[in-house]
Amino acid sequence: MYPTKEKAEELLADAAQCNPGPWEAHSHVTAWCAERIARKCPGMDAEKAWVLGLLHDIGRKFGVKHLGHVYDGWRYMLESGYDEVARICLTHSFNEGKLESYIGKFDITEEETEALRQALAHTSFDDYDRLIQLCDSLAGAEGVMDIEDRMNDVKRRYGQFPQSKWDKNLELKALFEQMAGEDIYIIVGGIGAGQRKEQTT
Repeated sequence: MYPTKEKAEELLADAAQCNPGPWEAHSHVTAWCAERIARKCPGMDAEKAWVLGLLHDIGRKFGVKHLGHVYDGWRYMLESGYDEVARICLTHSFNEGKLESYIGKFDITEEETEALRQALAHTSFDDYDRLIQLCDSLAGAEGVMDIEDRMNDVKRRYGQFPQSKWDKNLELKALFEQMAGEDIYIIVGGIGAGQRKEQTT
């Protein structure tokens, strides 16, 4: 289950009030990319993709955290009854399906870390998981970015970006280009977060 677009906007607005930051704009750009790409992919629901993209980082409501935002978002959405969003909160940072590939601090307890590890191990990625992983890697706070520029930005901020994770993101781009039958950058264009927000409110 996932919320309506209107409810998703309410959830994000509330979360951004609790912890203001560029992550809100990044969430809008992610949603924009997800919706546009899903429209081009047979069998995918563009509205669902938009909602999942908008709420993938909802765990940031609970403060400035690293792995903690994954855990917090996963638990928050499960407790809210939005299991499909909870799944995306869990999977969006792990394109290889491994907790150890996380870029950032492991700032949660051992018990919480193990809960994430077990949940991830029992999750088989579907096209929505893969789509949000891709869109997370296309979305800057100011708008759509070249995927390699975006990964280099993450590398500068965190000091590293595993080559296997880098390669996987490029594989995801190629996968969705094949599914959509069109270049990803043509599909998503250069619409920024502010423009996207105006179109959805």
